[in-house]
Amino acid sequence: MRASERAYATLLDEIQTGALAPGTVLGEVEQSTRLGVSRTPLREALRRLASDGLVVQASARVTVVAGIDTGDIRALFELRQALETQAARNAARRGDRRAFDDLADEFAAADLTDADTYYALIGRFDAAVDAAVDNPYLSAALRSVRTHLVRVRRMARFNPLRLSASAGEHGLIARAIAAGDPELAAHATHVHLHNALTTILEALTEDPS
Repeated sequence: MRASERAYATLLDEIQTGALAPGTVLGEVEQSTRLGVSRTPLREALRRLASDGLVVQASARVTVVAGIDTGDIRALFELRQALETQAARNAARRGDRRAFDDLADEFAAADLTDADTYYALIGRFDAAVDAAVDNPYLSAALRSVRTHLVRVRRMARFNPLRLSASAGEHGLIARAIAAGDPELAAHATHVHLHNALTTILEALTEDPS
């Protein structure tokens, strides 16, 4: 892995998990030393993160981790709604029905005591949808949204009841795709995203920290 890619991957993970909080200053000297790379690959990594919208220039020489608030989250979900409902339609028209039936079974049997394991299952579901839509532009836009979504999920509290509901909603989406029903898949996706946004906003309101 190139030095810039290594620095990007590390910083991306730290921003998404909250190890680098919003507003954290990413000084070139400090970060290049900490990450064990020279300043040129670090700058390249920071440019990529800026393109992702995860860091911003506070001034000509100061880069900070971008903030995210409820307005940002609402805007993110507006875009998710447009992209993911269309992706569900496409997947229902083009996807491997058996693969989505299998995924629906996995959601029904998912271990919801470990959020990381559950989100790994969602990652495999997302990858299956990306493969099924057969549209590189749509898939690229979805990957960009998911970059921010990881961060939003970490901001919300662990909620076993929500994970259980989410597993059921994903199972319905997968079954609709497996049945080859584009509109049912899109509607199930719409309901899932509405519920997810409502839960996240409620969690942030209850725990502003």
